[in-house]
Amino acid sequence: MDRLYIFDTTLRDGEQVPGCQLNTLEKIEVAKALETLGVDVIEAGFPVSSPGDFDSVVELSKAITWPAICALTRAVEKDIDVAADALKHAKRGRIHTGIGTSVYHIVHKLNSNPDEILLRAAAAVKYAKKYVEDVEFYAEDAGRTDNEYLARVVEAVIAAGATVVNIPDTTGYCLPSEYGEKIKFLMENVSNIHKAVIATHCHNDLGMATANSLAGVINGARQVEVTINGIGERAGNTALEEVVMALKSHKELEIETNINTKRIWETSKLVSTLMSMPVQPNKAIVGRNAFAHSSGIHQDGVLKNRENYEIIDPKDVGIDESSIVLTARSGRAALKYRLASLGVNDMSQEKLDEVYQQFLRLADRKKSLSDSDILALVGERDSAQKKIKLDYLQVLCGKRVRQVATIRIDIAGEKFESTSSGNGPVDASIKAVKQIIHRQMSIQEFLIQAITKGSDDVGKVHIQVEYNGKIYYGFSANTDIVTASVEAFIDAVNKFVN
Repeated sequence: MDRLYIFDTTLRDGEQVPGCQLNTLEKIEVAKALETLGVDVIEAGFPVSSPGDFDSVVELSKAITWPAICALTRAVEKDIDVAADALKHAKRGRIHTGIGTSVYHIVHKLNSNPDEILLRAAAAVKYAKKYVEDVEFYAEDAGRTDNEYLARVVEAVIAAGATVVNIPDTTGYCLPSEYGEKIKFLMENVSNIHKAVIATHCHNDLGMATANSLAGVINGARQVEVTINGIGERAGNTALEEVVMALKSHKELEIETNINTKRIWETSKLVSTLMSMPVQPNKAIVGRNAFAHSSGIHQDGVLKNRENYEIIDPKDVGIDESSIVLTARSGRAALKYRLASLGVNDMSQEKLDEVYQQFLRLADRKKSLSDSDILALVGERDSAQKKIKLDYLQVLCGKRVRQVATIRIDIAGEKFESTSSGNGPVDASIKAVKQIIHRQMSIQEFLIQAITKGSDDVGKVHIQVEYNGKIYYGFSANTDIVTASVEAFIDAVNKFVN
């Protein structure tokens, strides 16, 4: 197996996303997670750019033991001096210096010419080499750089001492075939290429960052520069998790990494949380729906054999199991499976059909159903055996109106009705129930919880009612939170009323 080195730039390129900046303590937390994940290099920042970036590189150098800590610079001596100073505590320090090599950058950004850029590139590497042994050079906008000129630059910087040469598709312009051919051209036409590691650094402007990176690896690159969740400038960078799992899935490539893939999910969540940047639900590997199945056909196939619709075992990325998401498109098999996983195993086909019809009615009102929703449906079926049942509820509520509830309950087949006002619709409704059930009881705990936080969600209500010195628990769930509250209260009362 060939070894592929994982260079993580979440804390440098990833942090350039507007609104995603981290403080030093947060960066240390992410860096420690990356170390546990098994990345080889952590690009900690651009020290000359700000005091905050300088301090972060210093503190990460102190906090991290195994991965190399890398500091970014331009091909400018002052940048390199500052980076070397920031890295003085690093156990393994790397300076990452470079310059633009495309016509766009040479002419329009740097106001220079190819020969001068070649000299500046080699000089920057030589200067950085005075401070650290491990020097990486980046040929900015290599994706749009003429291959023959790029080969000259790569040969010159390796001769100057570069240990790694980064070939960035800075603008995400290349097609995978083009980028792969570029790496192949360098591998075949740079005489000293064997003295350095070639790296990919691909952006996702056209949605091809991962494909380009893999094309580079297949053609000889042995370092990939990536970010967690693919975050980064503009449309983002190559996603670490996508490259790693693609290689793990395609064992025929015989390329391995040091990544502990079972830590991918938790690392993704940490970065998403600290950077306040939610992961899109359909994101490969770490999206909420990456291992979720809602189609009845897919659910049936996965239940029979996971590999029918999954090429990755969710456990391999740190997820306990696939998710069978119950929706209006789900069949009885999926519902029965979910009920069994919740401990409901004694259901006849007739009872399953009854619950399934209730399930379909609720599924038409909701986009998806949770475990609590399903248990509530089973509870609704069992409610037929309860002495007290809610028959009718109407509430009047709003701003600057009197909160009034009218309720009708069925007690052993006899109907009772009451109206009451209160401090809100729930209070008014429960007071109306108390007027019918003449018992000295009090609510000790009342908890409302949204399950998935959508406005159309089922609300769960847990309630504790004290009666004669004992505590009785009630539970219900409904898209109408007032109804759920009354039903939970009645559920508790049923446990002490004979």
